[in-house]
Amino acid sequence: METISIKPLKQNDKEWVKTLLEKSWGSIEIVTRGKITNAAELPGFKAVISGRDIGLVTYKMHDSDCEIVTLDSIVENKGIGNKLIKEVIKKAKENRCGRIFLITTNDNMKALRFYQKRGFILAILFPNALAESRKLKPKIPKIGIDGIPLRDEIELEMKLN
Repeated sequence: METISIKPLKQNDKEWVKTLLEKSWGSIEIVTRGKITNAAELPGFKAVISGRDIGLVTYKMHDSDCEIVTLDSIVENKGIGNKLIKEVIKKAKENRCGRIFLITTNDNMKALRFYQKRGFILAILFPNALAESRKLKPKIPKIGIDGIPLRDEIELEMKLN
């Protein structure tokens, strides 16, 4: 089994980050809660196996909160996402954050499963939030994963105290 190493993003990772975000998210711009975030400019970590970049997490700090903005694993079922999340949790604790949170959408059952299995809880439902997000990013589709109408944002959180 190959060893997965987790490394902080550096300046020379910018092009790879942009390419991955555009492929996975359709853009480097992530819209949640009515705000646009350029995820390519955020701090983060990458997962590497045998010199190959195979995972990415980006985050931002808000006072005493840490928000996971994006999480991508190029190779599934190897524990990459788990290792990346653990690294962000460690960083959040170093920064004395009281909680770590993220926003996902109502159609993303895979993310809801993934985060809840790692100790995150459903914290807030924002009904029909994507109507506002589409004003900022019109290419957000109306139909999401598995044909589910893409309407709501869901905040998941983990308390760190």
